Amino acid sequence: MSERKKINLPHLFKKVADTEPITWLTCYDYPTAYLQEQAGVEMILVGDSLGMTMLGYETTLPVTMEDMIRHTQAVRRGAPTAFLVGDMPYMSYQPSVETAIRNAGRFMAEAACDAVKLEGGREMADRIHGIVSSGIPTIGHLGLTPQSVSALGGYRVQGKGALQAKKIIEDAKALEEAGAFAILLEMVPDRVCKLITEKAKNCFIMSLGSGPHAHGQLLIYHDMFGLYPRFKPRMAKVFGDAGRVILEGLLGYVSEVTQRQFPQPENWFGIPDREYEELLQLLED
Repeated sequence: MSERKKINLPHLFKKVADTEPITWLTCYDYPTAYLQEQAGVEMILVGDSLGMTMLGYETTLPVTMEDMIRHTQAVRRGAPTAFLVGDMPYMSYQPSVETAIRNAGRFMAEAACDAVKLEGGREMADRIHGIVSSGIPTIGHLGLTPQSVSALGGYRVQGKGALQAKKIIEDAKALEEAGAFAILLEMVPDRVCKLITEKAKNCFIMSLGSGPHAHGQLLIYHDMFGLYPRFKPRMAKVFGDAGRVILEGLLGYVSEVTQRQFPQPENWFGIPDREYEELLQLLED
């Protein structure tokens, strides 16, 4: 890929105006960020999903701000021109507007983020308003919100019923009015997503398992490459089975070491005979 300019909000809104879909992926480490940068991915989300994909937790809830800052710093080093979004972890914004502003500011100051994302509907509108008023671009997140998965009854589609769908639509409007420049819809029915996208005026809509009618798409990196062993979400298309390739390589390594086929001479370093003989003499002395 040729060197590109830094992706910014005017660039993203121009894509929306030109009806060009925006590409967005999660990322948690430097080498993956480097590859996503080379591929031309426009937006990168350092999601609190790293608690599950990278740290092995059952949910996202144990993830801390320290976890998020460290991983986000690594991603920024690997992807200097991508539009980088830091995901506000559990209890980093829920307690108060002041707490939300302080932690959002950490993402910007310590990890060079371009924006932050937080979960919740109209009940979080004051947090978004506070963060935005502090000069920090903010993305809302509706539908399946993993930090509230217990209250939602598990990882399931949100908005299949008319009343719940109406609430999501109203929540989207509240977040837009609070100042969110974008809203992620996760596991919302496609026609509900379409309605929200059509109603959006001052923000754009991103889809994660919510159909093709949004202004762009988000996928979880580990899902799209078969790297998360616990389950494969229906919404994730596997673009390459890297998990299988890595496992085959690991099995090959174990086999070759066990059978003394690895290493071979090209895999180690030697010492010149004269130096080795001098070494032996030195040891004898």
